[in-house]
Amino acid sequence: MTIASVMVYVDPEQQAEGQVRVARDVANKFGATLIGVSAVAVEPPFVAEGVIIQETTAEDLKRIKSALADKEQWFRSVTGLPKERVEWRCSVDYPTVFLADEARSADLVVIKRTQPNLNQFHFVDPAEAMMRMGRPTLLVPDHVPALSADRILVGWKDTREARLAVRDALPFLARASQVTVVEICTSDEQDTARHRVRDVAKYLQRHGVKCQVDVRVHMAEADAHQLVRVAKEESVDLVVTGGYGHSRLGEWMFGGMTRGLLNEAPVCVMMSH
Repeated sequence: MTIASVMVYVDPEQQAEGQVRVARDVANKFGATLIGVSAVAVEPPFVAEGVIIQETTAEDLKRIKSALADKEQWFRSVTGLPKERVEWRCSVDYPTVFLADEARSADLVVIKRTQPNLNQFHFVDPAEAMMRMGRPTLLVPDHVPALSADRILVGWKDTREARLAVRDALPFLARASQVTVVEICTSDEQDTARHRVRDVAKYLQRHGVKCQVDVRVHMAEADAHQLVRVAKEESVDLVVTGGYGHSRLGEWMFGGMTRGLLNEAPVCVMMSH
């Protein structure tokens, strides 16, 4: 398994280079093509008492397209990669929808973990995108400009999503100097949990991964907090885990671990759903 194409979402108005540099690092690590994606949707007219108060004009649309074109030049200058290894895709469309559609071309999608707000016309929703794309998603916190992925923590739970996450992360895991597979369980599940993580370790070792296992008992703090604490103890810069959630009445609902990592993880998190 390898990574041949890395996709990264770029906000049209962003100035920080963090997630673009991380995506570039990953592309360089695997000799992959880097694909930049950006979008802005046209907002519907604002109508009050049957009167159009505000609407997008032809001049507004021209400015949007010009901004997307300018962002392509910014993106290419930040990556510094040869022209033939970089693609740019943009559209006047809903950012999350456009990214989810374009993800068919990628082995891995890189997104900033936090957004200024979740205005669906101007910003991608990282959590919703992760759930919709069908691709492993690398979520990059603010102020993280690089990813070595030399020490990796796998947050294990015996679920479909965690199994997908481990398989999807194999290209990173095989190159790491240390991988720790950890499961957080109840006190009466420790023996069963040890059996599970040892099985995962054997699977990974057959793929040439150097790994160790750890089992932690649930504490008063949330599991996400506990996993972050283990990540700090192990000095990792990448956490691999399943992404858990579902859509209900058009709104995405997330499990506690997923929501906690999306909100709080100080390092990059790679999730599969």
